[in-house]
Amino acid sequence: MDTFLTILKHPFTWGLLLGILILIFVLKNNITVKGHLKKEIKRLTEERNDLQKHLNTQLKINAAGNEALDKQVLELKEHNEILRMNLSTLQQKPGKQEAKQLHVTENAVRMMREQAPGFAPAWERALQQAESDYANAENGLQKIVRKILPSLGQTSNQTLEVKSKDSSGSDS
Repeated sequence: MDTFLTILKHPFTWGLLLGILILIFVLKNNITVKGHLKKEIKRLTEERNDLQKHLNTQLKINAAGNEALDKQVLELKEHNEILRMNLSTLQQKPGKQEAKQLHVTENAVRMMREQAPGFAPAWERALQQAESDYANAENGLQKIVRKILPSLGQTSNQTLEVKSKDSSGSDS
């Protein structure tokens, strides 16, 4: 035991014990930090995997949405093309131009009956007036009224004709 006490009293022993004690604290701290780092690496790896899954899911959803939108755009383009073709077909429908010309000519003839003297200038005025009347009838309220009640669109010209016949008949 005396040798043990002499060894303990020696400064080298105190330095060695102090160094061993510091080494133990450093090793314990190192092991603790290493455990925390392993847990943090595991947590970050799991978080990265979750984020990657979320990103993959989001990309799939976006791709499906974009695909659906592209499909819808194509369908709308086809529908638009069909409507455009139908419109051009309806505008070039046989008989529509002839019906317009017949209507214009009929109105011009009615006006000519009212304005018989000076046939050529009166015919041109009547023809121009009938064309402008038809153009006006194709737009707005007159068009709707004429579609609902076709005979109602002709009343203004017939009324003028009846009035002129009445005024010419009352003079005789």
